[in-house]
Amino acid sequence: MTVTGAAPPEAPHSALADAVLTRLTATYAGAADPDRAAQMRAYMKDVAPFLGIPTPERRALSRTVLAGTARPDEADCTAIALRCWSLPEREYHYFAVDYLRRYAARCSSAFLPVARYLLTTVPWWDTVDALAAHVVGTLVAADPALTVDMDAWITDDDLWVARAALLHQLRHKERTDTERLFGYCLLQSGHPDFFIRKAIGWSLREYAKTDPEAVRGFLARERGRFAPLTVREALKNIGA
Repeated sequence: MTVTGAAPPEAPHSALADAVLTRLTATYAGAADPDRAAQMRAYMKDVAPFLGIPTPERRALSRTVLAGTARPDEADCTAIALRCWSLPEREYHYFAVDYLRRYAARCSSAFLPVARYLLTTVPWWDTVDALAAHVVGTLVAADPALTVDMDAWITDDDLWVARAALLHQLRHKERTDTERLFGYCLLQSGHPDFFIRKAIGWSLREYAKTDPEAVRGFLARERGRFAPLTVREALKNIGA
């Protein structure tokens, strides 16, 4: 099940990306395991082909790939992410996500369209959730003007864009904009898709670690608007 979004943004020239991709493709290809790749592809509902590299091994290989490389600027991050996404095997997408998580703070608000492209191209929870919480969330925290974009994303027809809007504050803790958090949950409360209902519950459950009474009060007022799955997820750690 491979789903492709809009045409990709143009990857800028980056000598760092050239070096990283040369190392990356050689290193990952040398560790490929076709039997495990078939199992991983099946587990991920055939979203993409896999090389068959388990996460701990892949991240160890990634450290080898990046050893001695320079810290990137935004153009380098863009080039590395887009070039990884142009490769079919999912492990390259995971490398890009991990790289962006590490260096998201080096990107400006101008990176948001690139993030959206990554979210909507070969989308599945395994890349969308990390991009939402660790990349989009970092961009919005650094530039609150991007909340206007999140206000548009929450009602987007693409469920992965809407899920990203719901999840982008997962790591904000005391800095969470609760009006937006609760408002976004209400806007999507009737959504029929599992991934949106689960994301609403997850976003509330995570904020409940910071302010459980706010979440309890919100659900006391509004729980009739949410699916039972959402309510169970939201209250998992704090009870009714």
